[in-house]
Amino acid sequence: MALDLAIILPTLNERGNLAPLVERIASALDPMLGNDGWEVLIVDDDSKDGTADEARGLARSDHRIRVIQRIGRRGLSSAAIEGFCATAAPFVAVMDADHQHDPALLPNMLASLKAGEADVCVASRFAEGASTKDWAEPEREKLSGMANAVARRLTGVELTDPMSGYFMLSADTARALVPRLSGIGFKILFDLLATSDAPMRVKEFPLNFAARREGESKLDRAIAFDFLAGLYDKTLGRVIPTRFALFGTVGALGVVVHMAVLAALLVGMGEGFALAQGIAVFTAMSFNFWLNNWLTYRDKRLKGWDAVLGGWAGFVATCAVGAFANFAVATLLEAQGLFWALAALAGIMIGSVWNYALSSRFVWGRF
Repeated sequence: MALDLAIILPTLNERGNLAPLVERIASALDPMLGNDGWEVLIVDDDSKDGTADEARGLARSDHRIRVIQRIGRRGLSSAAIEGFCATAAPFVAVMDADHQHDPALLPNMLASLKAGEADVCVASRFAEGASTKDWAEPEREKLSGMANAVARRLTGVELTDPMSGYFMLSADTARALVPRLSGIGFKILFDLLATSDAPMRVKEFPLNFAARREGESKLDRAIAFDFLAGLYDKTLGRVIPTRFALFGTVGALGVVVHMAVLAALLVGMGEGFALAQGIAVFTAMSFNFWLNNWLTYRDKRLKGWDAVLGGWAGFVATCAVGAFANFAVATLLEAQGLFWALAALAGIMIGSVWNYALSSRFVWGRF
């Protein structure tokens, strides 16, 4: 039987989950597609637990398993995109490798696509008949519900779970949209739906969202920032680079820190403007590094004290020229009689573009 379906598994530290998941996928698909009608494409973000080596070991005894080990690239969305482009199968499914997504849904999803009933089949956590009782993360469930409401308005598609990570569609449809996808974050389905020129026809399948089999979730509270990245990309992305918009959002919070420190030193403690501005610049710079590392560059996040301190030093060094321009412009304008708050804001604006360009390249290796 010819290759019909590719299941793309983006992975990060999922070594122990792979073998039992492949067995579950085989049990679900062999009766429908036989031994050669499907493949599993494991796209691994250079996991430290040996996930890629485990996948290669499985592939040696099962020709239906293929491996892409990515070096210096991370993120579920970009992993799915590479999977779309690496398979010859006419249909592609994306699902998690942690066993929260039930492979038993795959045959019915594929049958629905082949019958022309939908453009995308989605396993929904919130459709009638679905269950999240084993999820045991009420905060994440609440956030997903709010994000879904916004996503429905932006995509024009009525479905209960546009933020689902388990879906299936035609490979040709996916690849046609790839050049316009943002590839940032974790919500690749939302990206596909929002990028399509015409609203996609969607059919949902109730999903009993299971507990993770082993390991730890890769999603933290910064998942909300990934959703914000998607909104930026689909609304401002053609005018302002999405990563810069996120950098600017963090910078806006840094402005609050900057102005608070400046006001405390200048007004509260009676220090001179030059000294107060210098301390405020350094404090805001350190705050921006921490928040950018946690949010804007979470897919390239520096971890461990050595990496974080080295990254902070690099951030301060690369932003030194921007900080000097900030300081010089602000002090010059204030000396010429401009209100101190406006002078400080002018300095911040001058330094921001420089800081983004250099820190992106030399701290988090964006380019």
